[in-house]
Amino acid sequence: VLLSITAAAAADKEKPRFAPGPASSYASHQTLDKIAIAAVPFLTDAETSTAFGKLNPNKYGILPVLVILENGTGKALRLNLNAAFVTADGKHVESMAPDDVQRLGAVTKAPRIGGSNPFPMPLPTRVKKGPLNVWEIEGRAFAAKLLPVGERVYGFFYFNADHEPGSRLYLTGIRDASSGQDYFYYELPLEKQ
Repeated sequence: VLLSITAAAAADKEKPRFAPGPASSYASHQTLDKIAIAAVPFLTDAETSTAFGKLNPNKYGILPVLVILENGTGKALRLNLNAAFVTADGKHVESMAPDDVQRLGAVTKAPRIGGSNPFPMPLPTRVKKGPLNVWEIEGRAFAAKLLPVGERVYGFFYFNADHEPGSRLYLTGIRDASSGQDYFYYELPLEKQ
């Protein structure tokens, strides 16, 4: 057992750590009010393998979009981000929670019992592991709630949408942590890198 744990730990060390570059290093970035933001759609197997290993969420209808935020304001920022994917014709698609993404494609089975259920409460259902039920979906999701001065945070938002030319990411929910003042919304084109 110890050998298998050691082998698993060694295999994890061989995988490159997922660490995106600064916001300015991506084609789809902007700086407004000294907050730099980049939005990067991950489409191909080569792109998604850096964050999700062998899994490409696009094959299951889920578009992962990496968001990178850098705080140059001189003030701490409170983050309660809301992200929407905006299609070229203006349709808004709200982001999905990571646990909802993980349940996609899972098979739910009711327990088998003979005759009718003698219990007044429904029996729990069993959920088979779906193809998107991997730790990377939740582990790489955008979860930061505070962005200190001079720091950078990043993570993925997931959309039940297909990438198309002319689509954009609409982002709100950035506030000055001390005053509570909202910062302007951000709308970034989702250009393929």
